[in-house]
Amino acid sequence: MSLIGKRCTEYIELSEIGCALKNNNTTSYGSTQLVEDSVNFLTSYTSTLSSQQGVNTVTSSINEPRKTHVPKHIPDEKILSGKYESLDYDIVENDLFEEMLKNNTNKDYIKTEFLRWLIMGMIGVLTGLVACFIDVCVIQTTQLKFEYIKDYIATCLESFCLEVPLLIWICCNAFLILIGSFLTAKFAPVASGSGIPQIKCFLNGVKVPHVVRLKTIVIKIVGVICAVSGGLIVGKEGPMIHSGAVIAAGISQGKSSTFLFDFKIFEMFRSDHEKRDFVSGGAAAGVSAAFGAPVGGVLFSLEEGASFWNQALTWRIFFASMLSTFTLNVVQSFVKGHPLDLSSPGLFNFGKFETTTYGGLEIPIFILMGIVGGLLGALFNHINCKLTIFRRKYITKVYLQVLEAVIVALCTGTAFYVCLYFDNDCQVMESSESQENGIQFFCADGKFSSMASVMFRSPEESVKSLFHDLPETYQPTTLILYCSMCFFLALWTYGLFVPSGLFIPSLLIGAGWGRLVAILLHYISPTAKWVTFEKYALLGAAAQLGGIVRMTISLTVIIMEASGNITFGLPVMIVLMVAKWVGDIFNEGIYDMHIHMQGVPLVGWEPSSMLSTKRASEVMSHPVTVFRTKETVGRIIDVLKSETHNGFPVVEDYDPFVEQSFQDEAESFGTYKGVILRSQLIVLLKMKAFEEHEDVQAVKSVLNIKDFRDAYPRFIPIHQINISPHEREFTIDLQPYMNPGAYTVSHNSSFPRIFRLFRALGLRHLVVVNENNKVIGMVTRKDLARYRISSHFGNVQIDELYISQS
Repeated sequence: MSLIGKRCTEYIELSEIGCALKNNNTTSYGSTQLVEDSVNFLTSYTSTLSSQQGVNTVTSSINEPRKTHVPKHIPDEKILSGKYESLDYDIVENDLFEEMLKNNTNKDYIKTEFLRWLIMGMIGVLTGLVACFIDVCVIQTTQLKFEYIKDYIATCLESFCLEVPLLIWICCNAFLILIGSFLTAKFAPVASGSGIPQIKCFLNGVKVPHVVRLKTIVIKIVGVICAVSGGLIVGKEGPMIHSGAVIAAGISQGKSSTFLFDFKIFEMFRSDHEKRDFVSGGAAAGVSAAFGAPVGGVLFSLEEGASFWNQALTWRIFFASMLSTFTLNVVQSFVKGHPLDLSSPGLFNFGKFETTTYGGLEIPIFILMGIVGGLLGALFNHINCKLTIFRRKYITKVYLQVLEAVIVALCTGTAFYVCLYFDNDCQVMESSESQENGIQFFCADGKFSSMASVMFRSPEESVKSLFHDLPETYQPTTLILYCSMCFFLALWTYGLFVPSGLFIPSLLIGAGWGRLVAILLHYISPTAKWVTFEKYALLGAAAQLGGIVRMTISLTVIIMEASGNITFGLPVMIVLMVAKWVGDIFNEGIYDMHIHMQGVPLVGWEPSSMLSTKRASEVMSHPVTVFRTKETVGRIIDVLKSETHNGFPVVEDYDPFVEQSFQDEAESFGTYKGVILRSQLIVLLKMKAFEEHEDVQAVKSVLNIKDFRDAYPRFIPIHQINISPHEREFTIDLQPYMNPGAYTVSHNSSFPRIFRLFRALGLRHLVVVNENNKVIGMVTRKDLARYRISSHFGNVQIDELYISQS
């Protein structure tokens, strides 16, 4: 049976949504976008298969997996969006590239390597400066707001006008959130949230629109200042990762497409290959600036996305991370009035822990805490997922997105303020710190309200209080009430159209119930010296954070570096691993859930063993649009205008104007010679490198690799290139510009082999050839990502996803 026959087996009638394919009782739909010369065949072919049982797929659109009109009842997590393109990590080793390598001297190689280190250093310094700017703005705004409210509370306790500070509080919060959410929803929706899912996608090889634009980072900075100062249960640490990545993407290109200026520097780094390396460094620098954790930053970039890694890149990323935390440390020392007192390595550190020991008998308790963290994290993710689906369906207008953010701000301020009336947890002011920061509220003289003290602080200071305050500071009712509010408000807040981080809310929730565990243990064994509140608060925070985000290696190191205590490495690792294992039984980490709901074709670390029997001939897209080694300008123009694909095989022995017959052998499209990219074709058309052009030799002599790099990353649309009717008859010789060494696979290659090639090499296209080296198909990222393994309480199955047009 032919390859086409295999893909069309068990065919049922075509509908408006394509064809259905049942694999392991899982239904998916194919494409209705068939090439004209295949429609007649498929129509006749169905009649010969009508007697067979089952269902099948139709051949897909050219170069891409099936795109179909998706029924409205299909959930977002079952859809791949067609709007996401892939980054191309593979270097185009054509004649121009080889010529550049021949002309390069040893001095050029040294210069290029020096510039790589220089750019990484600049990324680290600028990321540290941005982090310091955000921190200073948040601290000043928050202090101004809280001091103003505290004065009103002190006055209104005697005048019985406590509704006045409440109104002031929620109005201040609403005004700040209004600014941040309007800027985000109107001008840069991609700046909402922490940005970690988007950067994870970018490092994985997916080009997320507008994610590393200058406008995005400006709105990200302003928005996160407004969000944190506006009293939302968010942190500023997560957005720093996105900010560092944007800084890296901008600096490494040496130009701004937004403001249309070009410094004519760093031109050799204008490619997806180089840009993604620098973005990895920027993300690591962001983690380092946020938590003072340079090693954790390097591991974060490695664990959460980067598919290509080597020793030299590791050193450069570590260099950027160290410079980031050092820059922030130096600047903060001057801001705080202690020049060169380098004791504040990050935006947030956990403070000094007096307890540095734990016993072997506590390990079962750590495991139980990990289980609790995994269960609470799974519940958090499940509710937030349902809420996000609701938002994507109903809250689509800008004014609705802004209104929701303002409502959340009002509810957050009101909920915290009302809790002060119902919580009478009054503690004696024993220390000078409690006398300075304690808020009396309804408490007697000499006492302070523990609930008010933790609420009238920034989220970072509240986490430190839960870590280090004396054991008797918080009553169980206070912790239960505070944790419950933070839990539900945080899951409501994450997903709003405001820049916001999830690390600090998770730490707040976990530190709260971690202290509850310590209170319970102290009640059971009052004389036990091993029961220390700061230790269990830290492990509770780690368990909750791990249960939500499902990070392991990097998160362990980040917590160790932020706490400055390597002794807790094993307990932290235990709670994180257990929380991940328990949470994975029910759902994914929250970042992966949001990625899948957006329809991003993310490629995981390893292929599933359940897909080992699939072959390239079953996975590939077919038929394929190809170009001949010498192709007419008119056909190139027509193809680029009618299709959006980014890579085309270059072949010989093929005539696109002759109707192809379907024999027992698979339909092929000529002998494979290489791959030409859409961006290259656009540059060639713009430069008019036509064989019949009177100045063709002059054009070819001046055409070099720099012409292709200068147009990166925003190549002009094909509709803006003017080609006369006479020039349409000309031809272009594609051989000097195509990539003759692009990777190919045999049609018998297994799915895991194809998957590892894509994942390890960062490919965008993979040509499938038969035993005669003739092109028969093309594999892209979406062809691999559309197979997803789902597990529900031990029931594992393969889902084949829809692919939408947008």
